[in-house]
Amino acid sequence: MTAPARTRPSSAAGPRSSADLIRAEEPVLAHNYHPLPVVVAHAEGTWVEDVEGRRYLDMLAGYSALNFGHRNPVLIDAAHRQLDRLTLTSRAFHNDRLAQFAESLAELTGLDMVLPMNTGAEAVESAIKVARKWAYEVKGVAPDRATIVVAADNFHGRTTTIVSFSTDETARAGFGPFTPGFRVVPYNDLAALEAAVDETTAAVLIEPIQGEAGVVIPDDGYLTGVRELTRRAGCLFIADEIQSGLGRTGTTLAVEHEEVVPDLLLLGKALGGGIVPVSAVVGRRDVLGVLRPGEHGSTFGGNPLAAAVGSAVVGLLETGEYQSRAAELGVVLRSGLTALVGRGVESFRSRGLWAGVDIDPAIGTGREISEGLMREGVLVKDTHGSTIRLAPPLTITGEELQSALGALEKVLSQGV
Repeated sequence: MTAPARTRPSSAAGPRSSADLIRAEEPVLAHNYHPLPVVVAHAEGTWVEDVEGRRYLDMLAGYSALNFGHRNPVLIDAAHRQLDRLTLTSRAFHNDRLAQFAESLAELTGLDMVLPMNTGAEAVESAIKVARKWAYEVKGVAPDRATIVVAADNFHGRTTTIVSFSTDETARAGFGPFTPGFRVVPYNDLAALEAAVDETTAAVLIEPIQGEAGVVIPDDGYLTGVRELTRRAGCLFIADEIQSGLGRTGTTLAVEHEEVVPDLLLLGKALGGGIVPVSAVVGRRDVLGVLRPGEHGSTFGGNPLAAAVGSAVVGLLETGEYQSRAAELGVVLRSGLTALVGRGVESFRSRGLWAGVDIDPAIGTGREISEGLMREGVLVKDTHGSTIRLAPPLTITGEELQSALGALEKVLSQGV
């Protein structure tokens, strides 16, 4: 793959090689990840560079945290300007950036109130607390009896409560006892969902598109059905758009493909622009309004630096440019993957610039294909066996996308 000309000196002059740095991690880092053997030292736009100066096209974008590319100049400028003024106050005091951030995010999503947090898992945990409190105070569920219905093969994070309702044994095994109060039903099954909802149900929590499961897209009408069911049952619809939101699927939110408005919306990853962790629970006033001072909080949630970057992210999305790019280039991605079906690709699912690609196991595992693409100068990551995920920055060009698809074709044709 041909990379653009260098804009800076290579980092190869550094004292330690990739192999040295990888070996150095072994005794000091907990082994909770199995990264590809790439040590990234510099990045810009859609490209990253390792410590030896090799360049790679990033087709993962930090699992959608880098929707706007590495070191997006608008976002970097917003961060620099804020770093020179104020970075943290805690929520013990007001700061001059938070109101603008909350107002702009509420307007972008069409909802009323914002609860700022830091990570995606924190947003999910916060929504669980809010839903339970709403169930007790508004719906009238008996104390400590509230339930939340979730979907099998979900991924909402890895905290103790969240893995309590995961069906991924790798995430669960050895971490019990688990938090009660959750019911798991098959994804994309409205009948099963309806059977699980009763008078104790505080909320239904789902991903509009399941990312970690392999970019699993539900049938048309599923999200509309969830919205109608929850409204009839008098419970909340919580949409986890931490990966699918903020332009990734060709619309600002994935729920917009069915013109659905949830009661609570969970955002993260891209909301921090790839600069700082920023997440938020955005929702109706009568739902988020159940929180009172002292009942929930975060030292860093809504800090001035995060609010400045988050506001700049919202500003980028207000133009519609990135959503349009994802929709238009998503057609290119889908066309390229369609041409590979039966030629190493068994099947795939895509929406916008997001795809889960099932590789023929006879050719290799998802890990092996990812390593093969790495050798071709393209970075992706596997999930669950022979599936790889493609989620490039929304700033990718059509030429770069075609090059990545060409690299995939080459790796599949050569085998591993």
